[in-house]
Amino acid sequence: MNSIISVLVAYNQFLLLQIQQLLLFIVKNIPLKSPKYDVTSPKYNKLTIDKLPVIKQPERLNYTVLLDEYKFNHGKNLKPVKSRGSNPVPTDTVCHRCGAPHDYLYNNTGGRGQLLCKVCGLRFNKDKNDFKIGALVCPYCGHILVKKKDRKHFNIHKCVNKSCPYYLDALNRLSPEDQAEYQQDKHKFKLHYIYREFTIDFFKMDLSSMPKGATNLTFRNFSSHIMGLCLTYNVNLGLSTRATARALWEVHQVKISHTMVANYAKTAAAIVKPFVDNFDYKPTNYLAADETYTKVKGVRHYVWFIVDAIKKSILGYQISSTRDVGPCILAMRMAFAKFKEFPGMALKFAADGYTAYKLAQQQFMLQGMDFNLIQVIGLTNDDPVSTEYRWLKQIIERLNRTFKFSYQVTNGYGSAEGSNTHVALFVAYYNFLRPHSYTYWQPLNSIPELESIPNIPGKWQKLIELSQLLILSKQAS
Repeated sequence: MNSIISVLVAYNQFLLLQIQQLLLFIVKNIPLKSPKYDVTSPKYNKLTIDKLPVIKQPERLNYTVLLDEYKFNHGKNLKPVKSRGSNPVPTDTVCHRCGAPHDYLYNNTGGRGQLLCKVCGLRFNKDKNDFKIGALVCPYCGHILVKKKDRKHFNIHKCVNKSCPYYLDALNRLSPEDQAEYQQDKHKFKLHYIYREFTIDFFKMDLSSMPKGATNLTFRNFSSHIMGLCLTYNVNLGLSTRATARALWEVHQVKISHTMVANYAKTAAAIVKPFVDNFDYKPTNYLAADETYTKVKGVRHYVWFIVDAIKKSILGYQISSTRDVGPCILAMRMAFAKFKEFPGMALKFAADGYTAYKLAQQQFMLQGMDFNLIQVIGLTNDDPVSTEYRWLKQIIERLNRTFKFSYQVTNGYGSAEGSNTHVALFVAYYNFLRPHSYTYWQPLNSIPELESIPNIPGKWQKLIELSQLLILSKQAS
């Protein structure tokens, strides 16, 4: 018996020694809390947004004024250039600085590109923008940016200066392993300064266009009350159009097709949308944004939501087939339009680490609308910013879950109009009809005309009537 105990004690000591060695190995080689990636590595600079470039504004001259000055100083006119070579200056060429026509330009290098203006003395290349007004300049080295790529909605400009401090600093921060990889696959790293110049003006796009396929509200076979019942079952209770039609027959003995239910929803969405978008929400200075996905004909689409984090109302929304900066800007425009006076840097705009929000912030800065963008990274509080503003991100995540519940019954949309209809009605229901625990099970926004109506179908009818009156008033003005 004693021999067995001594063997077990020796074996336990051996196991404890092994565990101690394993713990030492883990402490030395495996960090207990490692990030997904090292955000300080230049290899992941593609996930960051560089600051805005400097717009070069060289002295702009007027060649007619210079010609008058020459005549005053010399007592004669400045003669045009008499081209005798085989490479005359093209007739559509003008001086980049003074605007002198081709008559006053020398082909300075025999057709190799450089031109000389006889009026202002500028040497320039017709095909380069080194001396053009408004040239983009690297903010770190002052070198003219070179246009590298043409994308669908933007151009990519790059600083190719190998002596640029931005490039040298990023190159020095590469580890020996990364430097070896950089020499083989340079496209995997972003070491040079890059600027995206958008070619489409997202600030002039219409935000209130009517959807296709909307019909009028001339009721022939059914009444407005039946339409209110359709919206109640379809939107409030989250039933599909077919389930709504079946419920109307089984509960109310109303024979209606699911196509008519869809038409009612589409028309109601078109009419209610102006009222929802133009309502005075009196937003606070705390906004939260996020994007979730839906399916349209089996293809992934994205829904962008921007919510007032204090009052919980949805202020901006947009549906897009791509997850790029365009729909992000449109949703932010819709939300910012709710402010009677833009709060500027007092606005705290919380979002995740997706780069579209940084790009959108740059575009709003160009419009003179700067704000405080707070990016809450990941699912855990790994930095002080995420710890302080995690609650903002949780609010928009709860909204996404609520939207997902209403979306799941559709099993995806059959068309883009169907997705637009569902989201517009969901926002109207969420902001004005849905009871919330935050407001003691009352709607988020109180409308006196709706408070006296006891049932939801009647509230839908009244909401549509109020929106119609708003549309008529806007048309009259």
